[in-house]
Amino acid sequence: MFDDLPPDLERLLPLKVWHAMWLARIDDEIADLQRRKAEREYGRRVRPARPEWIVQLGIGTGRPPVQVHAGDCYAAGNRRRSVDRGEARRLLASGLPACLHCQPDIELRTLD
Repeated sequence: MFDDLPPDLERLLPLKVWHAMWLARIDDEIADLQRRKAEREYGRRVRPARPEWIVQLGIGTGRPPVQVHAGDCYAAGNRRRSVDRGEARRLLASGLPACLHCQPDIELRTLD
């Protein structure tokens, strides 16, 4: 059936070793891909929920609030904390500016 294989032992044994090495490499790659997939799935399951509203914080003592953003706003800086709807409305009502990109004042209906 497979007459394209060498007929002698001296050439068949290295072929067997070579194929075993490739099979081990393939098995390692499969295991690595399965591990990465499991890690991604675990990350999706344990990821905290995105906050509904964000307050961007300033620099300096006390890190005062600077601007109110929607939870998914791309313009919110790295210094921020999540707030609930009531606190976001209170901050906007007290004069804290709303983000010009995500416009939380429209969503929260706090326009003047």
